[in-house]
Amino acid sequence: MASSAAQIRAFSGPPILSYGFRPFFLFGALWAAIAVALWLPLVSGLITLPTRFQPVEWHVHELIFGYVPAVIAGFLLTAVPNWTGRLPVVGRPLLVLVGIWLAGRIAILTSLWIGGRAAAAIDLLFLAALGFVIAREIVASNNTKNLKVIAVIAVLFSGNVAFHVQVLAGVGSGHGMRTGLAAVVMLIMLIGGRIIPSFTRNWLVQHGPENLPAPFARFDVAAMIVSGAALALWTAMPSSRLTALFALAAFAINVMRLARWLGARTTGEPLVFILHAAYAFVPLGFLLLALGIVAPAAVQPAGALHAWTAGSIGVMTLAVMTRASLGHTGQALTATASIRFIYIAVVVAALARVAAAFGVAREPLLYSAAIAWVVAFGTFVVVFAPLLTRRRT
Repeated sequence: MASSAAQIRAFSGPPILSYGFRPFFLFGALWAAIAVALWLPLVSGLITLPTRFQPVEWHVHELIFGYVPAVIAGFLLTAVPNWTGRLPVVGRPLLVLVGIWLAGRIAILTSLWIGGRAAAAIDLLFLAALGFVIAREIVASNNTKNLKVIAVIAVLFSGNVAFHVQVLAGVGSGHGMRTGLAAVVMLIMLIGGRIIPSFTRNWLVQHGPENLPAPFARFDVAAMIVSGAALALWTAMPSSRLTALFALAAFAINVMRLARWLGARTTGEPLVFILHAAYAFVPLGFLLLALGIVAPAAVQPAGALHAWTAGSIGVMTLAVMTRASLGHTGQALTATASIRFIYIAVVVAALARVAAAFGVAREPLLYSAAIAWVVAFGTFVVVFAPLLTRRRT
């Protein structure tokens, strides 16, 4: 019987459908660039879209519940075969998943025409389908320790449900947005806690350092618990002083967690260092959350929101997508000039968007952040499209 690797190589369909990361990373990045490119003219009233969502609601939804699930799908559909030893989802089943995701984007964009309930039903189908596929693969392999990712998908799904319900009821979308974002931050903490020290250790070993990063241990579990409590409080009580207290605790423990991974020693390889830079936005978000509660005149609540979205999500997803795309297409695991440019652009976008929360030069910072974001994700599409659409060399 042929090995799994041999069966994967024997796939004769379109290369873009030969592994989950290929279509979802490519189309997810493209959508991230398009959605933000439309955002400023939309919120400025220069253009209108046939969506029932208010401009801010559409912007938030399409990044947290549109872009992020695509990256999650690309990551999980690629990682799960390694966890389970089963063949990856390829060909027609993968095409169906991609089609469901694209249908969701079109449905939200045209919800003024097709109706809010129909758009919600189509949009919600993707996370439900993805959760089913991932759960099926994990259960079939008896690798139940990884079912925790299904819990994260379920929370993200529930946040999307709440978002749609609140929009349909005309009462805003705050609780749904916070639930979804909290799930994504926890996923970054969970996955980051595994891959950052691992990749850092692998790189440092080659350079013979005396100390190596601490592996995932009880301290990391404590960090997850404290951070999860802070995020749960933020979801339920976004303006509570108790939330601010837990957010400060989460800030402190995540700074210590990041320090244990020795990121300062990895500046020689941007492909590794960018992971540490991305995670740094997690504690920054908790700090800005606390400051936004106790000193709202100095720091707008959007500070924490964009530290986690433009920062943690934007930087971490590009860090993971570039590394995974290189590794799974047979390229050297090192940052080329174009990849370094992508990293610089997305970090500039994140820092500019966070700085705008302090109320100084807000409009220029918003435009700078949007342009840098579009440049980062657009460059990813241009640079990686040839790799993601051709067979592995």
